[in-house]
Parts: sequence; C-alpha cells; structure tokens
Amino acid sequence: MQVELALPPSKRDLRLDLFRGLANWLMFLGHVSTSVLAWFSFRNYGFSDGADLFVFISGYTSALVFGRRMLEGGFVFGTTRLLRRVWQIYAAHILLLVFYLASVHLLSNSFNAPGLVDRFNVAPLLNAPVETITQGLLLRYKPLNLDVLPLYVVLMGAFPPVLWLMLRHRNWVMLGSVLLYLAARQFGWNLPSYPSGVWYFNPFAWQLLFVLGAWLALGGANTLHFLVRSRAVLVFGVAYLVFAAVMTLSGLIAELQALFPRVLFEAFSPNDKTNLAPYRFLHLAIVIILGARFIPIDAVGLQAAIWKPLIKCGQQSLEVFAVGIYLSFIGYFVLKTTSDGIIAQLLVGTAGIAIMTAVAYYRSWSKRVEKPTHAHASPPTVDRFHAAAGEPARPADRAAVGIV
Repeated sequence: MQVELALPPSKRDLRLDLFRGLANWLMFLGHVSTSVLAWFSFRNYGFSDGADLFVFISGYTSALVFGRRMLEGGFVFGTTRLLRRVWQIYAAHILLLVFYLASVHLLSNSFNAPGLVDRFNVAPLLNAPVETITQGLLLRYKPLNLDVLPLYVVLMGAFPPVLWLMLRHRNWVMLGSVLLYLAARQFGWNLPSYPSGVWYFNPFAWQLLFVLGAWLALGGANTLHFLVRSRAVLVFGVAYLVFAAVMTLSGLIAELQALFPRVLFEAFSPNDKTNLAPYRFLHLAIVIILGARFIPIDAVGLQAAIWKPLIKCGQQSLEVFAVGIYLSFIGYFVLKTTSDGIIAQLLVGTAGIAIMTAVAYYRSWSKRVEKPTHAHASPPTVDRFHAAAGEPARPADRAAVGIV
C-alpha cells in the first residue's frame, strides 16, 4: 500500500518538538493559577490554548510513527506498538495520580490548609477512599488539572482501527470524525466522571483535533497546502487571531469588555473548552496554518541554541508534562503558604520550568546510556519517526526517543 506521509523517514520536524515543549511550559504556568504567571499562558490571548496544541500534535506524530509501523508489519504489529504506548501513558497517569493525591493530603494536614482538599478535588478520596481509587484506575475520577492524560489514553486506545482505516480511506475517516464531533455537541454525548458530572475534555469532541493531526500527517497536509500560500487566508487569519485575543482579554479587563455589545461578548464567554467550541477549533487551525507559513520546516532559526531547551522538552513530552502538572500544584501551594508577590511568582515559574527542562535533559541522557551495547557494533540509520513517537525504540533509535 502506498501512503503519502507528511515527511520522509530521514526528516524530523523540529517544529513539532518546539511547539509541544512550549505547550508544556505554558500549561504549567497556567495551572499554577496566579495572577502573574497566567499571563504567560496561551489561554489569555485566544480561544485555544496549550491543551489543543498538545492533542493536535499527538495525533500528527502518532499517525507518522505508528502508521509506518502498521504499513511495515501489518495491523496486529502496529496495534501492539500502539497499545504498548497506551500502557505507558496510563501508567504515567496512575503514578501521577498517586503522587498528586498523597501530596495534597499530606500538605493539607501538615500545614493546616483544608482548602487544598476542595480546590484540587481530593475530598472524594477522604470520603470513600477505595471507591475513589477504583474510579481513578477507571479514569473516571480526576483531581484538578489531571484531565489531559486520561483523554490521551482514550484517544490512543481507540486509534488502532482508526489508523488502519485512515491508511486506506483517510478522507472518509476525517469526515466521520467531523460528524462524530457535531453529533457529540448536538446530543450532549460525553463520558461520566466520578463522583458526578462528565469529562472536562469531552473525548467525542476532542477526537477531532487528534484525527485532524493524523489526517494531515497521512497526506492531508498536501491537500490543504494552498491555504498556507493563500493571501486571503493570511489576512483573515490575522484578523481572527486579533479578534480572538480581544474577546478573550475582554473577559479579564472590564474596561475592554465595555467597548463591545454584550451579545457579542457572551457568544464567546465562557469559552466552551469541554466540547471544543467551533470558534476554538478554528482558532487552532489558523495558528497551525500561519505557523506553517512563517516557520517552514527548514527554517534556520530552529537550530538556534535558544530553542534547544524547548525542543528537548517537546522530545520528552510525557515525562515533562507529568512533572509540570505536579509542579503546578507545588507552585500554587508554595505561593499560598509563603508569598504570592510578583517576584515570588516569577521565581516559582522560573524554577518550575528549570526543573521540567532538567527532567527532559535527564531523560534524554538516560535513554542514550541505556542503549544496548550491541547497538554500538553496527549502528544503522536512526528511524526518527519511531523516535518521535516516544515509544520504546529499536536498537537503532533508542538515543532519540521522543514526543508522542
């Protein structure tokens, strides 16, 4: 079967690493929930944010890597590789969940801060510990800010048959994804959460970003390349990004809100993140198009030393993301129990990013030194698409395990 992948095997798109690393940094800053650090996150300047970009890039890289595996070894082989990655993500989520719950409970008791339990949705653990842990294992119970990895587990777990179909009829699968998205919004489809409510990231809606990324990676990018070159799209895109920034800032600045009709402001506020509002999807689509236009894959600036920490964090994204979520809680706790002044907030933000970057460099080094000794005897060419997936690599590519 001939499938037109977005990149040849010898090419790695550093833009994916760069922007996924940036998404991890800014999600950490946004999750700390302080007045200063939140202004460094995506969410204050447009309808979409780091989570949207994270899910989109995950779909793109998953299709590149596991699509090649499925083409080379068949459906069963590709599925086993995918499910192994699903298990790694699930294990990372459970480990993060345990540390998160234990830390909130310990610090709440040790520092007489009962408000932490309610703020971070840990009260169910105290009321019904066995049931809460069971629901956590089933991905139904999620403390505050622990919503992305369960979504990732579900999307990746459902991906094998979707990928198999996309390798044959990618446009039909993309159409099906759009129809599922519309149906979920129309009929209120979602998964239940514990102890009540539904998933914060509705997987029936957010699958659209994941499948869109996969569709672009499997040839859709060439179909829509005319949008990247279009001057009309450029003008509309810039205007829409400015409009989105103004509407988002209006929710934070009362003086700015007063400049617009109330009905216009209420159409975009509150921002429907749970069901991926169409204006949110359009915002990310424009960001992707303009990013591809102004930052080509061979841009010399991508090799600059200043971007290496971001790229490294993107290449080790799972570990960096999990550490960032945990540090966001620790950062919030430190600020609330010591000082939440501007200097203190900036120090906490800087320290968190420094730790995340150190984790990325450590994981990269660790994977290199854990290489089997026989890999040094006759090292073949690194398969950078398997490396980009972040799955346990073949002997040839263990040094570059990456970002899915």
